[in-house]
Amino acid sequence: MVSKPPAGDPVQDAPQVAPPQHAAAGLPAVGHTLKIAQAQMGVRRTARTLLKVNQKDGFDCPGCAWPEADKRHVAEFCENGAKAVAEEATLRRVTPDFFAAHPLSDLANRSGYWLGQQGRITQPMYLPEGAERYEAVTWERAFAILAEELRALSSPDEALFYTSGRTSNEAAFLLQLFAREFGTNNLPDCSNMCHESSGSALNETIGIGKGSVSLEDLHQADLIIVAGQNPGTNHPRMLSALEKAKAAGARIISVNPLPEAGLEKFKNPQTPRGMLKGASLTDLFLQIRIGGDQALFRLLNKLILDTEGAVDEEFVREHTHGYEEFTAAARAADWNETLAATGLTRGEIERALEMVLASQRTIVCWAMGLTQHKHSVPTIREVVNFLLLRGNIGRPGAGVCPVRGHSNVQGDRTMGIFERPAPAFLDALDKEFGIVSPRHHGLDVVRSIQALRDGEAKVFFAMGGNFVGATPDTEVTEAAMRRARLTVHVSTKLNRSHAVTGTRALILPTLGRTDKDVQASGKQFVTVEDSMGLVHASRGNLPPASPHLLSEPAIVARMARAVLGAGSATPWEEFEKDYATIRDRIARVVPGFDDFNARLAANPGGFALPHAPRDERRFPTATGKANFTAAPVEYPEVPEGRLLLQTLRSHDQYNTTIYGLDDRYRGIKGGRRVVLVHPQDAAALGLADGAYTDLVSEWRDGSERRAPGFRVVYYPTARGCAAAYYPETNVLVPLESTADVSNTPASKSVVVRLEQSQPA
Repeated sequence: MVSKPPAGDPVQDAPQVAPPQHAAAGLPAVGHTLKIAQAQMGVRRTARTLLKVNQKDGFDCPGCAWPEADKRHVAEFCENGAKAVAEEATLRRVTPDFFAAHPLSDLANRSGYWLGQQGRITQPMYLPEGAERYEAVTWERAFAILAEELRALSSPDEALFYTSGRTSNEAAFLLQLFAREFGTNNLPDCSNMCHESSGSALNETIGIGKGSVSLEDLHQADLIIVAGQNPGTNHPRMLSALEKAKAAGARIISVNPLPEAGLEKFKNPQTPRGMLKGASLTDLFLQIRIGGDQALFRLLNKLILDTEGAVDEEFVREHTHGYEEFTAAARAADWNETLAATGLTRGEIERALEMVLASQRTIVCWAMGLTQHKHSVPTIREVVNFLLLRGNIGRPGAGVCPVRGHSNVQGDRTMGIFERPAPAFLDALDKEFGIVSPRHHGLDVVRSIQALRDGEAKVFFAMGGNFVGATPDTEVTEAAMRRARLTVHVSTKLNRSHAVTGTRALILPTLGRTDKDVQASGKQFVTVEDSMGLVHASRGNLPPASPHLLSEPAIVARMARAVLGAGSATPWEEFEKDYATIRDRIARVVPGFDDFNARLAANPGGFALPHAPRDERRFPTATGKANFTAAPVEYPEVPEGRLLLQTLRSHDQYNTTIYGLDDRYRGIKGGRRVVLVHPQDAAALGLADGAYTDLVSEWRDGSERRAPGFRVVYYPTARGCAAAYYPETNVLVPLESTADVSNTPASKSVVVRLEQSQPA
């Protein structure tokens, strides 16, 4: 039975708290999946939809980017993937009548959970200057408004074109083509906020900003280190790969400030044994202090160097550069400094070393716990140093594995969504389309917010996502967005960004992954690239939520025609009619996509893009070899009486999309404004379990930011560390607090003090 959306925001003043769980998935995950899916879709639609998720003839899950094996299970989805599908395939609808009943001031006071629960947007909506309500508008009028504002700009660089990781390869390629034909490289994307640090470090050290492993490599590894990642909530299907690796003899080290149920035990819902007994995953849990990872890997590297025969000297000699400078820095690593930075014991690190030395094939996986600190790029470089020392890049069962969070975030970057494009890419694009792309760099996410704040950007266009909810320094970001002349969001559902607008605003409703896409030439499909560089097709199977929806490629093509007019020689109308023509152009511009359409037809499961370090042990860096690096060791230093806060997701959440108000694995029910604190730290601050506190961040310029009314939860975090959910805590992250080199917001290491208060 499909349920109605909530009429009012649920009260979150008194969340219930139970002990954290020690196993993920199993029967509770199955039950919760079915409950959510049936509430949004009903029984028949649930079966029709979920059986097509991640199938070769189905659609790619709109959730995470974890890859599929060639042989698919009939239920090739996880609990959180099913939630993502249910939210998109919902039968709930947001019509013009909804906007008539809810003025902007009302929407602005609603939670992200309430907004998302209302359903699919059915028609283009327009907020005129000075108006209180969105009103229905035709597509023709919507594109005319866009064209009017873009053509009125003093410079193309006053426009910003943001891309969410849900965007298909075809839509992303068209968007970057339009932006560059229009005259700007202002193409910020969600990578700027997550794995930009990974790309920055990997491009410098191995010559390609992507992971070097496949699913088969994980299954063949002797040792898998999972650092700064919670796959049980963020990438649940990864647990199946870890389970298979364990069954083949691999050992797993998890490195995290919090114990996470998914890395303790996995109850695989796809097998009877998994449901009943489960598989223990982690062999060694290193409960590291927030931001201590660089120090840990630096000391491990010193200990490897000090162990006779531990270095793969032939690999180092033949394939690497910078070894001498690196070894000098690594040998200077200090035990006492490392123990202080990490909070670990000497025995724990020595046990980790034993496991490292016993492994011939080692993989390191990581996510936001490594990428969102000031020193994230040198941290990931140190991980690469660690793998290079023993030749663990470019051979089976070994390599780097940055686990991407959104289903096509990697593909969007491959398609050219990047504010700092390579000259070779622009040369190929210009040759193919007869345009002259700008060569100066554009703006990333943080610099885009600063440009809006400073009046230097005036039009903001978002292809999917929830920009306001995902970005740091909420008050600054929202004030910056309100300075824009026009804000435009291509969306399937409502979110916070629709309530924080420029002088004028447009909501352009689009097809989702689950929707059939029929254009003038017939039924279409799009493609995506997963976290391991495999490209495959995605075909929706449901009737669209409304006859008034346009696909993402159609929206870009029509915007381009409206803005560029007859002066553009690009066949935008042809691209809209037949996506195969887009893929033909991609094949001629983007390396690795030769015969794109033919390869998709011949390989229903997709094909792997070339990866020189993995495929050939060739490293296309500036030196022609894999580069060791030698950066000073950094870690956050926290003043007395303060804690180091990391922002994180609950289990009822995907990025900024809130599916519910529970965090089952951590024992939280019925509320999100909680802060997880070690009992001894809380006691030292005079805070009882269940007390309420304001979180106040302190920045180096003396400024403070406040998030009020969080319930204190005694929790087994690393000492001196705390955790709370985003986007509620994004307000605490200063816009200027970013990673060196990558400029990624440092959302995982925020110095806070806790002031006793009342519920928000």
